Amino acid sequence: MIPKRLGWAVPGGGRAAGIEPATRYTATTSQVCGLFPFAISSGTTVHGVPLGRHMHTAEPLGLDPAEWLRTGLVSNTGVWVQGQPGIGKSSITKRMLVGLVGYGMTAVIPGDVKGEYSALVDALGGSVWRIGRGAHSLNPLDAGPLAATLAAAVGTERERIAETIRARRISLLEALTTIVRGADISVTDRRLLGAALDAVTAVRDTTEPLVPDVLHVLAVGMDDLTRIAATESGADYRRTTRDLVNTLGLLCEGSLRGIFDRQSTVRATPGSPALSLDLSALDEEDDDAVAAAMLCSWAWAAGVTDAATSTGTRRNVVQVQDELWRALRVAPGLVERSDRITRLNRHRGIVSFQVTHSLDDLEALPTEADRAKARGMASRNGILILGGMAERELDGLRRITTLTSGEAALITSWAAPPTWHSGRAHPGRGKYLIKSGERIGLPVELTLTPTETGLYDTDSAFQRQDRS
Repeated sequence: MIPKRLGWAVPGGGRAAGIEPATRYTATTSQVCGLFPFAISSGTTVHGVPLGRHMHTAEPLGLDPAEWLRTGLVSNTGVWVQGQPGIGKSSITKRMLVGLVGYGMTAVIPGDVKGEYSALVDALGGSVWRIGRGAHSLNPLDAGPLAATLAAAVGTERERIAETIRARRISLLEALTTIVRGADISVTDRRLLGAALDAVTAVRDTTEPLVPDVLHVLAVGMDDLTRIAATESGADYRRTTRDLVNTLGLLCEGSLRGIFDRQSTVRATPGSPALSLDLSALDEEDDDAVAAAMLCSWAWAAGVTDAATSTGTRRNVVQVQDELWRALRVAPGLVERSDRITRLNRHRGIVSFQVTHSLDDLEALPTEADRAKARGMASRNGILILGGMAERELDGLRRITTLTSGEAALITSWAAPPTWHSGRAHPGRGKYLIKSGERIGLPVELTLTPTETGLYDTDSAFQRQDRS
């Protein structure tokens, strides 16, 4: 190419040789290196759900936590998604859901408080169950698909499944009691709940036990219950168990009446690509009702996964927990109990997404023990997807991952500016930093297809209405 001369050929005239911009070509790395041997890769992998291009090198980026686990890039398949409202946390999570379902996984949304995943699950050909008064019900003591698995099992396998169901039921009963009471329960109360549940289960061979059944057994009293309560008379027993009986009574007769005191109408559809328990009908209820519904949904979804494992027909599961801390902040001890509910007999094969706006959500938990356990839950995730956030958020974030000065500057540059100019898009919309371990993060910009734009819209309630 012959340089084009610029300036004037006189002293101080700025005479210089200029080069016209070359034609831009796009090609594979091997082809480009033949033309320009100094091209280098960022070291990213293209295997996985396509998210977009590396913001610095324009390489295509893919993410598949299961593949990253198989190749040794991560030690677990947990994904933590954090960023300001408006950056598209739901969008990138839904893109991952669609892609992983395409890879053969089953999507499970155990407790969709806002109902924002229902349209996507419908589009995937899955099942959406809407929980609430006058809608579908979810019995906290329902064994779910594990009931059929238990009926078909024999020998030690039957005993193992029965113990799994019992342990999850007791953990959930304890959690619901803690939510209603607003405080942890005593060891005696825990033993009373277990004995009452066993008595009800022994009578109900073919149908699932209900919370009113457990309440009735507790109120009447039995030899095993009076022995645990260490009482000598009926009046003494009633005084000892009064608080526990009244607590369970609020689940059946108080503000939660009609939600957790009926048989389940929710059913798992074998082979379904996606399943969602939509709790949006309860969004206007108090936090106790929402927290209880979320815990019940998590337990039921865990039973779906365990049942698939026991029958040998397992499809790997991708699971999303949004608004996670709304359930855990209601009462002390729920972090530990939720972990027990969802992890009992849980095998590998689950890709989990936990979505939050801020690590301040962890600090809102009732006790320091809960906060420490929650931070541990966050730090154990093998992959972090970080969107734009303010500088003050980075101090908490550095407690669960390392951030270079460049990464921190990138994240804060995507944060919403403190201005009042309207009509401007969030500067971090669709921009994310993917972090894993001590590696340098991968900045990627997600571009949605027109179909995704419609399906992933979380602001439909505020769309401009036609006022003509």
